[in-house]
Amino acid sequence: MITSSSFPFLCLTISVLFLLPLPSSYSADPDPLQDLCVADLSASTPADYNFPCKPISEITSDDFFFDGLTKPGNKTKVFGVSVSAGNVLTFPGLNTLGISLNRVGFAPRGIVPPHSHPRASEVGVVMEGKILTGFVTTKNVFYSKVLTAGEVFVIPRGLVHFQLNVGEGEALEFTAFNSHLPGSAAVPLNLFSATPSISDHVLTKTFLVGEDIIDNIRSKFRF
Repeated sequence: MITSSSFPFLCLTISVLFLLPLPSSYSADPDPLQDLCVADLSASTPADYNFPCKPISEITSDDFFFDGLTKPGNKTKVFGVSVSAGNVLTFPGLNTLGISLNRVGFAPRGIVPPHSHPRASEVGVVMEGKILTGFVTTKNVFYSKVLTAGEVFVIPRGLVHFQLNVGEGEALEFTAFNSHLPGSAAVPLNLFSATPSISDHVLTKTFLVGEDIIDNIRSKFRF
């Protein structure tokens, strides 16, 4: 739980995350051409995330403030993690700024399963607990380390990575991205919870197992 004594550290942490340099050649979002462009969420469809700007006359101070990271989300039953996302969909003032931030809470043994962010690199800091963080390169080289409170990690854009709570109690981390909407492609959900379902033939050939094993795994992801 975040206490009043930890708020100065949290504020410093968030400032550092946003100020860490990310090479412009790897920037996920284009540079803005105006002072501000608060997202007009009502003018876009769920499949279209290139948000137009709200009229200046409709912009208020509240568009540039967000309290969502003060609140833990509901932990999922399957993975034991909660994510409170501060991206353009929940914080419209981030539109075109190329930044976003998540709060990630872990139950004991909770895991953020292998996933990737197609539009952003990720940097994060552990606030509480002990978290094993790892990623795999496109040449199948695996890098990992167990991190504790105050320690920071970085994940290069697009690489598959995970976080696992290896401590005795709950854990908490904050993660930041160089995109206002980094996206997340979760490997197990992509493969076993897609709509429509990926053919058993594809999955049995991919994992070199029988259909009974594929069906058993898929059944665990029917939420």
